[in-house]
Amino acid sequence: MLSNKIDFAIIIGVKNANPNGDPLNGNRPRTNYDGHGEISDVCLKRKIRNRLLDNGEKIFVQSDDYKNDECRSIRERFDTNPAISALDKKASHDDVSKTACGEWLDVRAFGQVLAFKGKSDKEAGVSIAVRGPVSIQSAFSLEAVDVESLQITKSVNLETDEKNPNKKASDTIGMKHRVHQGVYVTFGSINRQLAEKTGFSDEDAEKIKQAILKMFNNDESSARPAGSMEIIKLIWWTHTGKTLSSAQVHRSLKVNNDGSYKSEDLNGVERAEIDGV
Repeated sequence: MLSNKIDFAIIIGVKNANPNGDPLNGNRPRTNYDGHGEISDVCLKRKIRNRLLDNGEKIFVQSDDYKNDECRSIRERFDTNPAISALDKKASHDDVSKTACGEWLDVRAFGQVLAFKGKSDKEAGVSIAVRGPVSIQSAFSLEAVDVESLQITKSVNLETDEKNPNKKASDTIGMKHRVHQGVYVTFGSINRQLAEKTGFSDEDAEKIKQAILKMFNNDESSARPAGSMEIIKLIWWTHTGKTLSSAQVHRSLKVNNDGSYKSEDLNGVERAEIDGV
């Protein structure tokens, strides 16, 4: 099992990239009311899951455009798993939860709500909530970000205009948005008590750490060109004495606008400062 509580902080550098587009705002980079950039916790966990997939881990929540099986839904991945299928139909929720945690690393790390309808009127549905030990906050930029919007033109029509084949269609004009430069910071924690319930171990914590360090590797896209986003530093606190509150540990880190930082020493906590890879 997990030997000690863990807290962590991630310092992220962004240059000429869209860290996390907002689909309700024309896919512009997310910002809050103060103009500070935001990367949602869901986005960060998705990247961690993708890196865990790259490392050969079994992952339950896989994106349609980044998966290693033929399952077209979470329900299908759940139903076709051999360990789940082997359970008795009258298995308790605890047995289902324990089996799911044993099968998928992201379930025993982040938790999951297993809520599925019955396949027929005679079959009852299932709703099981698994609380995971790994929590992560949204990342926010230290300063208000400068969002640049570019108008782009495609070199060819999507479809030929039959009446005027040489005419440029309206779909050849589009917009592209990016953050010129910014430093984002997020914090997270791994709870020892919840780790006991899901079976999350020291080995699993190390896998999460390595996935964070490589979060932007193999994550390139038109919105995030290679080299435009990086992990500047991962601060990893391991509690060795009396457990301190996560808020107290997180407050001990002061990050400057250029990505440099100062971290206060705390009694009963060992701190590791690791560069992204």
